[in-house]
Amino acid sequence: MELSYVCGTSPVPLLYKTVGVALEDAARRWADRPALIVRHQNIRWTYRELNEAADRFAAGLSNLGLQPGDRVGIWSANRYEWVLTQFATAKAGLILVNVNPAYRISELEFALNKVGCKALILAPSFKSSDYLGMLRQLAPELATSAVGDLQAARLPTLRTVILTDDARVPGFMPFRSVETLGTDVERERLNELRSLLQPEDPINIQFTSGTTGLPKGATLSHHNIVNNGYFVASHMGFTHEDSLCIPVPLYHCFGMVMGVLGCVTHGAAMIFPAEAFEPGAVLEAVAAEKCTALYGVPTMFIAELDHPQFRDYDLSSLRTGVMAGAPCPVEVMKRVIADMNMRQVTIAYGMTETSPVSFQSRSDDSIERRVSTVGRIHPHLEVKIVDTEGRVVPRGERGELLTRGYSVMTGYWDDAEKTRQAVDEQGWMHTGDLAVIDAEGYCNIAGRVKDLIIRGGENISPREVEEFLYRHPQIQDVQVFGIPDQRYGEVVCAWIRLKGAEPCDADAIRLFCRDQIAHFKVPTHIRFVEQFPMTVTGKIQKFIMREQMIAELQLREDITA
Repeated sequence: MELSYVCGTSPVPLLYKTVGVALEDAARRWADRPALIVRHQNIRWTYRELNEAADRFAAGLSNLGLQPGDRVGIWSANRYEWVLTQFATAKAGLILVNVNPAYRISELEFALNKVGCKALILAPSFKSSDYLGMLRQLAPELATSAVGDLQAARLPTLRTVILTDDARVPGFMPFRSVETLGTDVERERLNELRSLLQPEDPINIQFTSGTTGLPKGATLSHHNIVNNGYFVASHMGFTHEDSLCIPVPLYHCFGMVMGVLGCVTHGAAMIFPAEAFEPGAVLEAVAAEKCTALYGVPTMFIAELDHPQFRDYDLSSLRTGVMAGAPCPVEVMKRVIADMNMRQVTIAYGMTETSPVSFQSRSDDSIERRVSTVGRIHPHLEVKIVDTEGRVVPRGERGELLTRGYSVMTGYWDDAEKTRQAVDEQGWMHTGDLAVIDAEGYCNIAGRVKDLIIRGGENISPREVEEFLYRHPQIQDVQVFGIPDQRYGEVVCAWIRLKGAEPCDADAIRLFCRDQIAHFKVPTHIRFVEQFPMTVTGKIQKFIMREQMIAELQLREDITA
């Protein structure tokens, strides 16, 4: 009997370098090759130019009094400043904290305070999000604070706020002025840090929703993300001749690890078509820049394929890419291969806590393998499938997926208890995903152990949404769960019991959520009920609520399978 254990072997050793050294190596090897192309900002930098800009910005951050180990938040959609900050903070030994662009006031306050951010870099706004206005609500002291000396009651550790804009705003420092601050002292300090910083040092914090409470700060090291980016790109055969179109967000591992670091470790060009996903901008970027690879979740590829002018764009340069974040329908995969020329497109599976990818299909896997599985184990990683007693199950049987290796996070920031719950004493990360590994080592994700909603690649904790809704003065009790959705895989549904007889409708609940929690957490479906289905012992049965909603809305249960 063969057990459900796989180990990724490879003749290629792990890279042992920091993020900063990875960029410096790229600048030496591919100095004049295109590195960063941000079409909506008219940025076109070579690897030499990107590395020099990162050095200048790192020196400026050091001049502001930021020390190795300090946390620096970034709250922005996809812009050149994001990528530059990613490398500059790494060179200065600072820990970059990814703030979701969809966050609102309460989420921003929690994130900055949880990790003790000393500085925050933010865009003025994005779409309907007024970042400047929200931060001013949180820290009205900005209006009278000297730049770099903020003393805010609700953000006690935050001292410096940097705006990705040249406008002079009281309390804010313009982004471009930071790179002019570095002196010979800071530049010499950065030279010294090159040998002092270690690949195992924490370098990035990403907030991820679990099944209970508020988001946790998954802390990743240089070693985690440099290697994962490298091996994801290696699976696609990347070289310095490749150019990758990146419409996925930088604040996720999909953008900053699989995208940015995958390119840097192979000398490929990073192409950003817009601040956020726009199907027309993606198609235009691929055609104009002759991109050889494209990333996205299935809904992005569907939107591109269904764009009215799709046939007007020459996509013949495309070869490969990654589709991840949700299951891929077979017909979509066939269209991506045939109509977008992505014959070598791959499927990937992972989670933020594992940097992120553990499984990825190969370019020569059949279409059937690429839509029914998430491929085979990545190099230098181990995975086992266990039953509820922790015993490894035979091949072909379902159980929880556990993974171990270089990719597992260093832990959840300032939360030893939740870290122990996620990573056991032997180093196995308990993913909470149900999976099956077949005789050939291919993995199929069969469901989730955890009560987690995944909407278009965004992890949502039902408990977090419930706790926020309890703040509404008319809500007596609330239960939140996910239901299938054709576009997003799952969406949020809330069953609510009201207090008293005062009327309240779904629009009022959504208005209450507006500007307070991220848009993707706001319930799509709301039902007002007198009671919840329960067991005889009083345990609430969310699965019955889910079944009733599926029947009422005539949904397909297999959408998220």
